[in-house]
Amino acid sequence: MTSAEAPVPPVVTPPLPSQPRSPQAWKFIGTSLWGLVIFAAMFAGQLSVLAYFVLADPAPFSFDKVTEHAGNGLTIALSVVMGLPMALAALWIAIRLSGVPLADYLALRWISWRHLLLGIVALVVLVLGWEGAFYAMGHETSAGFMVDVLKSTQAEGALWLLVIAVCVVAPVTEELLTRGFLYRGWSESVLRPAGAVVLSSLVWTAMHLQYDWFFFAEVFSIGLLFGYLRYLSGSILLTVILHSLNNFAAMLQTLWIAGQS
Repeated sequence: MTSAEAPVPPVVTPPLPSQPRSPQAWKFIGTSLWGLVIFAAMFAGQLSVLAYFVLADPAPFSFDKVTEHAGNGLTIALSVVMGLPMALAALWIAIRLSGVPLADYLALRWISWRHLLLGIVALVVLVLGWEGAFYAMGHETSAGFMVDVLKSTQAEGALWLLVIAVCVVAPVTEELLTRGFLYRGWSESVLRPAGAVVLSSLVWTAMHLQYDWFFFAEVFSIGLLFGYLRYLSGSILLTVILHSLNNFAAMLQTLWIAGQS
């Protein structure tokens, strides 16, 4: 007799290791929700400055006191400055969770002189066109409230801080949020680059509620130009530089108008 053959044990295939998710930008919903978080963080930083001045004021609390401090040039300048670190912190968290390197996500790349020259020429032509339209319609070419803000800042000896806030900090904060984070995510969604340029420009325009409808139209058109240049150059640095130059020119214009009044 032959002994029964020993059963052959089944071959056990070890499970394949799970593949890590490839880093990718947040899409439409994720970008929109994180955009709200980043904006809320920026607003919280700005609001903290106003709260400090209101609470430090020995006068009894009133909405008139809040309005007075909110329109003060020093308060506005410090608010803009304080909004930047809060926005950066929220941006870092959102981008960190995506797995994409920060510089790549926000398109922090060097730009060519050709793109810079093109951007400057296009911006000058666009702004001068709006200035001519405002003049023809008899509309002021500089927002009146900015003259008051500048004068109050001058009275407190903080004009230098207002210049830094308006010409450096504000462009960096706004561009990183709109043409940086929002554009990147929306451009890789169903909106594609064209839709991302339009929608991010609308968001940027909505961030300037202090202006009237005439200036809204100008801001939106500048946003479209910046969005196109962001797409063309592949760099957020170009729009930051152009945004700073535009704000600096507006500041010089406001200084001139304030000196005439």
